[in-house]
Amino acid sequence: MIHPSAVIEPTAQLGNNVRVGPFSYIGPDVILGDDCIVESNVVIKGPSIIGRGNHFFQFASIGEACQDKKYKNEPTELIVGDFNIFREGCTVHRGTIQDEGKTVIGSHNLFMNYTHVAHDCVIGSNVIYANNASTAGHVHVGDWVILGGMSGVHQFCHIGAHSFIGGGSIVLKDVPPFVMANGSPATPAGINTEGLKRRGFTADTLLEIRRAYKEIYRKGHTVAEAVAALASQSQANAEVRRLTQFIEQSKRGIIR
Repeated sequence: MIHPSAVIEPTAQLGNNVRVGPFSYIGPDVILGDDCIVESNVVIKGPSIIGRGNHFFQFASIGEACQDKKYKNEPTELIVGDFNIFREGCTVHRGTIQDEGKTVIGSHNLFMNYTHVAHDCVIGSNVIYANNASTAGHVHVGDWVILGGMSGVHQFCHIGAHSFIGGGSIVLKDVPPFVMANGSPATPAGINTEGLKRRGFTADTLLEIRRAYKEIYRKGHTVAEAVAALASQSQANAEVRRLTQFIEQSKRGIIR
């Protein structure tokens, strides 16, 4: 299962049924879980802990040292869950000691061609990065987020679960859960109705989220006024509560 031209460093640990293609390199301190597929010309460096069933396509660069000029070769790491797909030319960098010292990626994500996950990012599960989408350092991306092709997210921004970032958008502030964002800079464009329906959100829950969106974006409130207006609704509905808690915890401010 290991092509003769592949280079596997002695301290790398490969699980069962791992396939490594021609001219790929797996560096020191890489732990690669069962059933992973590493196609030709892939580079995986460590320290990296990678779960099972991940598929790395040609010319992906995974676990490389970051591009932050403050980085001085400290032993930071990359942690990846299970069943992710990293397509051609995808790049993922390890963390820095200025944050938690690690970049973290969940499970069942799709990173299309030439996407980039920078240092110290925390990516949830079931996320899609379309071609050339990039997240700068320290960005947090929630579960079920879709980043459209050629979109970019500024450092330290948080993208809430189930949100949708339109192609070519530039995100400079936090995007609340369930919200569609579009433009440069990105502004709110409604809620991600179709995505939420596909994931089984009920009609009643969608109605509550729409009402909350109107309070935040359509009634001329300040952010604080909108959160206050949603206090009783957030107590009664878990998804509205998730929305208001995200806004209250935002450090960069939300898109408006």
